Amino acid sequence: MNNSPRFIVIDDDTFNNALCTMVIGKVWKDANVLTFHDPTQGFDYIVSEYPEMKVGEPAILLLDINMPLLDGWEFLDNFIEILEKRKDTIDGRLIIYVLSSSVDKKDIEKAGVYTIVTDYLIKPITKDTISRISIPTKS
Repeated sequence: MNNSPRFIVIDDDTFNNALCTMVIGKVWKDANVLTFHDPTQGFDYIVSEYPEMKVGEPAILLLDINMPLLDGWEFLDNFIEILEKRKDTIDGRLIIYVLSSSVDKKDIEKAGVYTIVTDYLIKPITKDTISRISIPTKS
């Protein structure tokens, strides 16, 4: 059993991806962080890998919303559509956080409409913000 937290960061800003990796590593030294600066590649990875993720040992997805090619809202809509077609759920396998520089109340409220989104986090990520994320552990 692997108790190291797993993070997937999807953001077209490579600096933010590096910052997330650094900050996550300061909070959880043994964390496994995978980043994607191309949201379509990140989407393809999530779609192909989430069914294989172990229930009870979920990966944490930090998803930006303002990206070219595929923004975070399109990502979520497309992913929900796939889940519905597969009659599947991410419960216990993937925990999704929106991570955005937008402080617009409409974006924060919109994220809250998505039942698969756990919370809305504001960039830049900090140790305080990332340590508020609860990592489920198996006993």
